[in-house]
Amino acid sequence: MLFAIVFISIWFSLHAYLAWRLIRPLAPHSPWRRPVWSALLASLLIVPGVFFTRMLMQAPALTDMLAWVAYIDMGFILILAPLLLLRDSIAAVIRNARTLSRQHRRHPSDAAGTDSARRQFLANGVNLGIVGLSGVMAGAGYHEARRLAEVRQVSIPLNNLPAALDGFRIVQLSDIHLGPTIKGDYLQGIVERCNELQPDLVAITGDLVDGLTSMLQEDVAPLTALQSRHGTFFVTGNHEYYWDALTWSDLLQTLDIQVLNNTHRIIRHDDARLLLAGATDYSAHRYVPEHASDPEQARRNAGGADIAILLAHQPKSAFAGAAAGYDLQLSGHIHGGQFFPWNLTIGLVQPFTTGLHRVQGRMWLYVSAGTGYWGPPNRLGVPAEITEIRLIRA
Repeated sequence: MLFAIVFISIWFSLHAYLAWRLIRPLAPHSPWRRPVWSALLASLLIVPGVFFTRMLMQAPALTDMLAWVAYIDMGFILILAPLLLLRDSIAAVIRNARTLSRQHRRHPSDAAGTDSARRQFLANGVNLGIVGLSGVMAGAGYHEARRLAEVRQVSIPLNNLPAALDGFRIVQLSDIHLGPTIKGDYLQGIVERCNELQPDLVAITGDLVDGLTSMLQEDVAPLTALQSRHGTFFVTGNHEYYWDALTWSDLLQTLDIQVLNNTHRIIRHDDARLLLAGATDYSAHRYVPEHASDPEQARRNAGGADIAILLAHQPKSAFAGAAAGYDLQLSGHIHGGQFFPWNLTIGLVQPFTTGLHRVQGRMWLYVSAGTGYWGPPNRLGVPAEITEIRLIRA
């Protein structure tokens, strides 16, 4: 409910701003006023409407169709609003500069007043251009989002890595978000591409689903075909808790996926021991108190191991992971901001963005940009990835 309240507040504010900037410049009797009002009102209502109908109605045939419309609209609005804001910011700077210039010359009357009709025409022309540009950008982002994720290869140097683990390969999948617009056929393509890599193990770092097991049981089935030397491991993300994480944990284990809810496994690779631990989502305690994220508990009673790796959905778990003595943490959650221009602001609210980071001087953290997408089918400037991680000796 907190997420819903915050999102809807932002969504309503964006539409109020769009109404102010797009409708006000139109002439009082313009034939465009009513269509623009209608389009903004429909956009305002359909997105929160889909959120609530998916929670209340388990009828994918209806809600999936509405979700496609709503999420494409969301992607368009989330590009249009920042572009208009950028335009307004630039215009404000220019106006202030001209005002200061006139004051400096002490000739306020130098600025000949532009007639209101001309100003109105120019404003509407610029608005139309920005709307068109937003549509083109949203279309390009849609094409990128619906394209199967490419493989991104990352080598991570670890101190004291035994020779047997030099070159050990982990395929990381994160933030697939199976749901109304991502289905089993999309997941099947991901599975096939993973199997081509022949990894030593597969790690799924949360936000696999956006729906109940009753809605997505068939779509998640391709995971049974994942192949690796040591198996597939999963940790919960925040979206699993929106859709009954306990039931999802039970179902995934029937698909031969090992769920690590603050637990670990010892991977014996030739004569080396690799500790693979999984912490529940950073926010899990809000939904299931006994699932409170605890990286230290996840490795408790593990005994000796040559290297320790933590799977944790949110990068914010990295501080606890480093304190608990892990050598590497694999995370996702952020999607790299998912699409322009929001990818430029994600660092303002997250301590780590995509890619490789060093935490407290000893632990490596890799943050995936995500293998699918959430909400808008838009990946403008932030491509999805299937991450092939290779451990190497520092």
